[in-house]
Amino acid sequence: MKKVAIIMGSDSDLPTVEKAFDVLNEYGVPFEAHVFSAHRTPLQAKEFSENARKNGFGAIIAAAGMAAHLAGAIAANTTLPVIGIPISSKAFGGMDALLSTVQMPSGIPVATVAVDGAANSAWLAMEIIAVSDDALAEKLTQARAANAEKVLKKDRDLNEKLK
Repeated sequence: MKKVAIIMGSDSDLPTVEKAFDVLNEYGVPFEAHVFSAHRTPLQAKEFSENARKNGFGAIIAAAGMAAHLAGAIAANTTLPVIGIPISSKAFGGMDALLSTVQMPSGIPVATVAVDGAANSAWLAMEIIAVSDDALAEKLTQARAANAEKVLKKDRDLNEKLK
């Protein structure tokens, strides 16, 4: 199975990013996490990105706040799918990070999840890997069916209560 890379611009992003760790661990998807900054360690971020495919990664998640250039810097140096997590901040509530992450030039795409949307970044990374991993695809199909059943049970419970 391909690995997922999770890159944080700062260790202050860890409390948010841990939600991605939890999802990937739940489904047995291997991952590595690193702290690389687009601005403070650009050479290390570039080197990691350039070598990610040959090092067994299938997708990269990049989390950053404020001037959130990390996902774009990663995407500029790899053709692997990059998923950006804009991290909320006090000044603009994450809108600055959202716009910095989502506004990419043509040819350098970054898939972007909601502000602080680490869990969904992991789900998207797994869906990307599942394109070529039938066992993971089946796990995701089963998870969707289980979630649908939970909602339908709530519907039945509500309608029973209303009788």
